[in-house]
Amino acid sequence: MRPREGEPCYVISIAARMVGVHAQTLRYYERAGIIEPSRSQGNQRLYSERDIARLHQIKTLVDDLGINLAGVEIILRLTQRIGEMENEMETMKSEIAILESGKSVS
Repeated sequence: MRPREGEPCYVISIAARMVGVHAQTLRYYERAGIIEPSRSQGNQRLYSERDIARLHQIKTLVDDLGINLAGVEIILRLTQRIGEMENEMETMKSEIAILESGKSVS
């Protein structure tokens, strides 16, 4: 059984191995503010599937495209904002479709 996407489940050593980086790199990303893992009651870092996907994206931007962490932070923030705007547009399209269907019935 796979954990839900947002559910924290991987300790730092496993997360680092999954992404192909050293655990210290994940600590550095956290200090830089580009990843924020959950914490257990014992204050142990726990990474979710969503965190792992984000770490893969960060690794690609840094290793393959040569972008520094400041650039990565901007790209991630803009990507998130674009996603939010796309959701807003879909909501508006649905609302418009409902309004238009109501007009044609009258």
